Amino acid sequence: MVMFTCSAQHAAVNSGQYDFYGWMPNGPPTMQEPPPTEKGTVTEERILKTLPGISIIILGMATSWVLSMQAHDSSFLPDFKRKYFTEHMPCDKIGIFQKKLLKLSKEINKRNEGADLPYTYLDPKLVENSVSI
Repeated sequence: MVMFTCSAQHAAVNSGQYDFYGWMPNGPPTMQEPPPTEKGTVTEERILKTLPGISIIILGMATSWVLSMQAHDSSFLPDFKRKYFTEHMPCDKIGIFQKKLLKLSKEINKRNEGADLPYTYLDPKLVENSVSI
């Protein structure tokens, strides 16, 4: 569970932040007006008055961009380093785990073929093996 939370779950919620929030109307960092209380009362003018100013938008986009970036020294799930283990059993288990991850990666890539918007955030080859912020 710890491995999943610190790798795959983190990648699922973190990696796509800029892809989604880089377009500010998807998730404005602040709102300048209260939300509507009745259905059908929203107008384009009200939406525009609700959105934040450009300086807040830039800060929000920059924050989501920084949080979505991969570290320059990233280490990914299939690249588990064996140098810390010398016994046969952990090395064998790591090898089995790596093979399963690479198989999963191939399945994900096959599923994404021809997709208008491929979902790559949980491809093990792209999932960092730890939270790195």
